[in-house]
Amino acid sequence: MNKLNISDVVEYVELNIGTFHEKRLLRLDSIKLSQILKKKNPYLYKAKNVETSEQLIKNIVDAQIISSDETIFGDWLEGLAVFINKKVFGGIKSGINGIDLEFENNNTRYIVSIKSGPNWANSNQTKKLISDFKSAKKTLRTSNSQMNVVAVNGCCYGIDNKPDKGEYFKYCGQKFWEFISGEANLYIDIIEPLGHKAREKNEEFMHSYPLIINKFTKEFSSQYCDDSGEILWQKIVEFNSSQTKNK
Repeated sequence: MNKLNISDVVEYVELNIGTFHEKRLLRLDSIKLSQILKKKNPYLYKAKNVETSEQLIKNIVDAQIISSDETIFGDWLEGLAVFINKKVFGGIKSGINGIDLEFENNNTRYIVSIKSGPNWANSNQTKKLISDFKSAKKTLRTSNSQMNVVAVNGCCYGIDNKPDKGEYFKYCGQKFWEFISGEANLYIDIIEPLGHKAREKNEEFMHSYPLIINKFTKEFSSQYCDDSGEILWQKIVEFNSSQTKNK
């Protein structure tokens, strides 16, 4: 085990955080109105009394951005976690299906599946996680049947006060970052570097955002509003959900 040098973490973040912003901007520019109309719940927006094209477009685009940002940044944080663990324990990005990180500490092989937060899984996803852990343990023990393998679901933020799940451990927030680094305060230490050039990069994003809103509002109004400007909710629901329309 090596002592983590926080300056290495700061350098990694400053060199790589641009990737998150670039992917975020690319994802925004690649959005298609038809795609997000298919994905979002039209009944919800009707129930919320959305009355204008721009209001509806902002609602569905913002929801899409939030979902996309969480996915992109979750992947980025996984890379940061692997980098940190490699510095301390010599860990590696795992090639085993469903496993993100492998490392050894105190004669134990840890296999880690990294998620953003603690509330990511429904019952089927939890079963899949357990299945992946069992398969990974079997794979690792083919070369050493006596190997002590411990499975961990690591979550980058949040709290779980009952980490022992039987088949695996679930470490969240401070506990997760300490687990992979040996540093109790790492979860706090990494927050400041993550803001590197955030204002500058967000300005680039916000330049494209209103253009997307304007473009989609115009497109939506021409297809899903009548001549008086009223939203044609039936037409939206048919596009979103009709078996006939979607054959």
